[in-house]
Amino acid sequence: MSDYDPNKDHDYDRYESSEGRRSIEKETQEKIVEVYRQEEDMMILVYAQWCINNDLDPAELYTKAYPEQQANERLARGLELTVSKEEAGDITNETLLGVLTMFGNEDLGMVVSEEIERMNKEKRNAKG
Repeated sequence: MSDYDPNKDHDYDRYESSEGRRSIEKETQEKIVEVYRQEEDMMILVYAQWCINNDLDPAELYTKAYPEQQANERLARGLELTVSKEEAGDITNETLLGVLTMFGNEDLGMVVSEEIERMNKEKRNAKG
């Protein structure tokens, strides 16, 4: 037996009218957009911290990937949240590339992949 009581469900009453449905749908869309933005901000933070951890400039790499874009305000905000590489936890290359791919940042992923390749080459040469 369900505990649902339509008399206590204010959204149920709102959904009964077309105006109420539109209002609920708009609220739902706004919530989805907000959650996506929060997740995107997390992706930006992961990217920025990975750059810091690897002694790279996040803005410089971003500009290589997206030269037509002006300064990225959200990246600047993400940089404010980074910590020194000594304080930060490890972010694997695979984690970063996966997150970038998940958000459709293939161009940035390519630039990051090139940097990873360059760093690996430098490590091999240093051991050489």
